[in-house]
Amino acid sequence: MTTFVISLLCLLTGYFIYGSFVERIFGSDPNRQTPCYTSNDGVDYTPMATWRVFLIQFLNIAGTGPIFGAIQGILFGPAAYLWIVLGCIFGGAVHDYMSGMLSTRRNGESLPEIVGDELGPRFRVLMRAISMILMILVGTVFATTPAGLLASMTGGWGTFGTVTFWTTIIFCYYILATLLPIDKLIGKIYPVFGLALLVMAAGVLYGIFANPGALPEITDAFSNHHPSSNIPLFPGLCITIACGAVSGFHATQSPMMARCMKNEKYGRPVFYGAMITEGLVAMIWAAAAIKFADSLSVAGATPYEKLMNALTENGAHGVNPAIIVNEICHSWLGSVGAVLAILGVVAAPITSGDTAFRSARLIAADFMHFPQDKIHRRLMLCAPVFAISIALMFIDFSIIWRYFAWTNQTLAVFTLWAITVYLARNKKLWVISFIPALFMTMVCSTYIMIAPEGFHLSAILSYSIGFAVTIICNVCFFRWLAQNRKE
Repeated sequence: MTTFVISLLCLLTGYFIYGSFVERIFGSDPNRQTPCYTSNDGVDYTPMATWRVFLIQFLNIAGTGPIFGAIQGILFGPAAYLWIVLGCIFGGAVHDYMSGMLSTRRNGESLPEIVGDELGPRFRVLMRAISMILMILVGTVFATTPAGLLASMTGGWGTFGTVTFWTTIIFCYYILATLLPIDKLIGKIYPVFGLALLVMAAGVLYGIFANPGALPEITDAFSNHHPSSNIPLFPGLCITIACGAVSGFHATQSPMMARCMKNEKYGRPVFYGAMITEGLVAMIWAAAAIKFADSLSVAGATPYEKLMNALTENGAHGVNPAIIVNEICHSWLGSVGAVLAILGVVAAPITSGDTAFRSARLIAADFMHFPQDKIHRRLMLCAPVFAISIALMFIDFSIIWRYFAWTNQTLAVFTLWAITVYLARNKKLWVISFIPALFMTMVCSTYIMIAPEGFHLSAILSYSIGFAVTIICNVCFFRWLAQNRKE
């Protein structure tokens, strides 16, 4: 319990101390007009209350990520605590704040354009492709997954309890959320769901202190406790827990709120603060899962084995964190928890899917220089995106989706390097993003070498290649830096 409490306090302290430090390095200017005023179009660019912008940003970047990822990540052991705290404060929050503020400074520019501005036209094209593919995949999966869950809850409703029915309903909502002005639908319902997710986390936090079971301490953090993973602790943990630590997906979502934020001084609570809040949620769910598992009467010599068996229902349905979410909420929070559990496993993924499609529209509009003030213009960009998504629903995602986590973290690598180049070019303290960029480069290059869905090489060879790739990136950066100083 001591490690858990200290971890929560570290996250909160990180916001006030390191967050303020990062803000000063960027140099937010409260007297500078933000895009919601300079480009107000009543659709994507529109002023919104800061508390509303924060809750929308939080739900945009969160969804089920800090819940499901943390539950699966704690299987590696209490090293998950370290990764959430250090990754969130020094990596994820810096990534989110800097990318969000760069977008704010550049009239709400989308992520591929920001990366292209700093790393060059080839990276711009690459990021456009990767970002669009990722957004469509996220939108598609977050339509089919909650549809399946809703169908399982309403199986006795006949036609109204089928996956097809719920997929249609969710997709109709996605179309509206993508096309309508951001303050008309997303701006109204997101704060409600965001608040519900925070209330859910607060209730689970109370349950951690009020219910029996043991929590692991930091002394057990340096070995892999995962009962079945064939991926080493590093880089497996850093890929498993993305939301709540470092996630490239976040930088694709931040431009939406960069176009609605009223003042640059709110950048720290909106971008850095939302990431820290997500880290708190991830920490709570990681601790709750392992403590709840410790009290379960299921097979397993350790809490990690018990949790693994509970997640898989003895291997019947594959790894399904929704099982643990549902059981914890019902057991610790009663009837209120039952409602919150539905919000957590159904509403949360839907609120990631709709903004993924909206983000895809904005990315396409940016690189095509296509105005979005009229609804027929927005429909022209959305129609192909939705058509591709519908087609993908007929493909088995069990293989394709394995690459999502790696692709997500690879986006973070490009974003962190772009931030580093920006800071260096503007003679600011670039080391704050340089170190996370190096670390995540090592994570992603090692993972794709060692993972079964990658090249499945030996650990020694994978680490060697990952280290070599990281060194090459390091050398390239310092060569660019030396050349830039001469100029």
